[in-house]
Amino acid sequence: MHRPVTLFACASAITAAAVAQPAAQRARPTTPSEVVAASPPSAWRTISPDDLLVIDLRNGGQVVVQLAPAFAPVHVANIRALARGQWWDGAAVYRVQDNYVAQWGNNESERPLPQGVVAKPPAEYTRPLKGLNVRPLGYPDPYAPAAGYALGWPVAYSPKAGWANLAHCYGSVGVGRGLSPDTGTGGELYAVIGHGPRHLDRNIALIGRVVDGIDRLTSLPRGTGDLGFYKERSQDAPIARARLASQISAGERPSFQYMDTRSASFADYLRLRANRKDTFYIRPAGGVDLCNAPVPVRRTP
Repeated sequence: MHRPVTLFACASAITAAAVAQPAAQRARPTTPSEVVAASPPSAWRTISPDDLLVIDLRNGGQVVVQLAPAFAPVHVANIRALARGQWWDGAAVYRVQDNYVAQWGNNESERPLPQGVVAKPPAEYTRPLKGLNVRPLGYPDPYAPAAGYALGWPVAYSPKAGWANLAHCYGSVGVGRGLSPDTGTGGELYAVIGHGPRHLDRNIALIGRVVDGIDRLTSLPRGTGDLGFYKERSQDAPIARARLASQISAGERPSFQYMDTRSASFADYLRLRANRKDTFYIRPAGGVDLCNAPVPVRRTP
């Protein structure tokens, strides 16, 4: 049986009781986690090994990032080139700001960029809405005219203006940059480790999300310098190496699937995230925000 994982701990736990119930009793799931557990194989999409960045920390932990080339193609191409060029080997997590981000890279070192990296990518903060088959969230969004899901990602969008962007939610991964017009190369990356900072939407290139190992980042000591930077290099969390899953042998590489956001299972999941009616809840909320209904992701054998 696949071990399901999601970007949110509260959405990932499947109770032993739910798993142990007879199939007839599980026919009508009443919680989001039960929907995930009962979903058919057709409701899942396998993530390409070229879209998985596998980061091994020197302490033995591992962080796996799913890349989003449909939203930031130039930055993602840079990240693939950086991984193939071993640019992050020996780099470090050097900033951990509480309820905000954990950031890693070579921290403005003079290390040369590998061949093929675009030094000044375009500002991939939005993309055209055209071509995205969006499933609307169904509830208002305070940061955009509309919100929903496309290609397995949480997106904000404007039907009138015709743009869409990935949303800054827990686990989202973005590109560190300086002041505009700098857009960052993709060499310095951060992961959101707190409440979704949606005010960053359309201001920074988001390139993916952590699908495994977010605990390795959230459990790091908080930096005591400005903006959570570590004051001393000795405080850094060193990175042993970072590779694409496609660079790892088939028998050893991690593999993940995400729930198809156009599937009936996801529709049930989203409905129950907004209207919890199981025995714990006294009153259903009657609504949900985009970051509180993360797309389920699971590791596969």
